[in-house]
Parts: sequence; C-alpha cells; structure tokens
Amino acid sequence: MTVPASPTVAAPSSTRASQGAPVSPLALGGYWLRTELRVILRRGTDVIAALVFFLMVTTLFPFAIGSQPELLRAVGPGVVWVAALLSVLLSQAHLFSDEWRDGSLEQWLMHAPWPLLAVYARIGAQWLTSGVAITLMAPLIALQYGLTAPSVAVLMLSLLLGTPVLCLLGALAAALTLGVRHASLLMALVMLPLAVPVLVFGAGAVGAWQAGIDPEAHLSLLGALLALAVPLLGGAILWALRISVQQ
Repeated sequence: MTVPASPTVAAPSSTRASQGAPVSPLALGGYWLRTELRVILRRGTDVIAALVFFLMVTTLFPFAIGSQPELLRAVGPGVVWVAALLSVLLSQAHLFSDEWRDGSLEQWLMHAPWPLLAVYARIGAQWLTSGVAITLMAPLIALQYGLTAPSVAVLMLSLLLGTPVLCLLGALAAALTLGVRHASLLMALVMLPLAVPVLVFGAGAVGAWQAGIDPEAHLSLLGALLALAVPLLGGAILWALRISVQQ
C-alpha cells in the first residue's frame, strides 16, 4: 500500500512505502503531519496574519484602558485568552476550503486510509504553528500587564492545555460551514459559544493564582476538556466534512 497524499499536496515518490509494504498508522500520521507543516510554512499567510492580530490586540489594549498596574494585572489574562481565541479562529478560516473547491477533499475522504489521522495531522500542524506560537509569545505580552513570573507560568500552561481545544473547535466550525456563504461569520457564531468554558478556565487559572488560590482545579478542568475534545471532536469533524462534500 502506498502512502496516500495529504489533502493539500501529493506525496512525493520518495515518501511512498517501499514496494507495497504496509504502512503503520503512526508512520502515516507522522508523514501527514510533516507534510501539513511544510505546506503551512510555505504559504503561511493565515498563520502570520493570526499571530500579528494576536500581538496587535494584546499590545494595543493597555492603551485603551489606561496604565493602572492593578487593572492591567486583573484584565491581562482575559485579554490574552480572548485574543488567542480570535487568532485561532482567524488562522483556521480556510482550513479545508481550498480542497473543497478543487474536489480533492472528496477524493481524499473516499479513498485515503485512516482519514481521521489526516484530520488530526492538519489540526496538529495548525496548533504547532499558531497555538504553540501564541504560548511562546505570552511572556512578552505579560510584561505589558505586569504579571509576575509564576502568573506567566500558569498562563503558558493554561494556553498549552486550552489552545488545542480551540483549534479543534475551529476545525469543527470550518467543517460545518464548508461551502457556505459568509462562512467566516458563521464560523464565529459556531465556535465562540463553544469556546466559553475554555476561556473561563484558562483565564480563571491565572486569576486564581493572583488571588492566592491553587489553580490546579482550573488546569485540571482544561486538561479534562482536552481529553474529551481530542476523540470526540475529531470524529465530529470527519463526519462534518463528509456531510459537506455530499451537498
């Protein structure tokens, strides 16, 4: 069996399984993840725009509310989380639309083995280039809000747990609105209400630490959301894609 192509690009001959040898799901998933990362880094416009948007929102917000240290420390975690949510939404606006337009998405869903692996690979690549980047930018942003080093550590940990859930929710919204007019607006209407628990627990973890309360409960709830989202939303995204290509 040959290694099937990613929904984005065809597999080069050097990456095909040798002479019909079986390909394990782990190897296939790793191949798809590397392919998706190369494609994102090659065109990168959506991801760069999302990261610039995140940086601009979090940087400009202190100018709007003033420079009071206590106020900045109180609102900083919430601002970072809202900006992260909107940035993820922006980065996933065209997650599946190109393949839907040229018809390759339907062929991939029909013929690729383990298509769920390709879904996870694409979402994983999006998270590595947007969610991880946002997490790494958090300490720089936190300086503007006067957050202490322990608060920054809690913020980064909450982002590492919460941004994968946001990416999965964004992918579900993109799949549900595939081929629909004004899809970006509908994506926001689908994703934003579902993302409220992630925002509450993510920002709440930092707020709890600042109030002298152990943030473990908030972080545990974020971890539970992630553990539920990975198996449940992955299957829902694949189902939504199949429904979209049949319309």
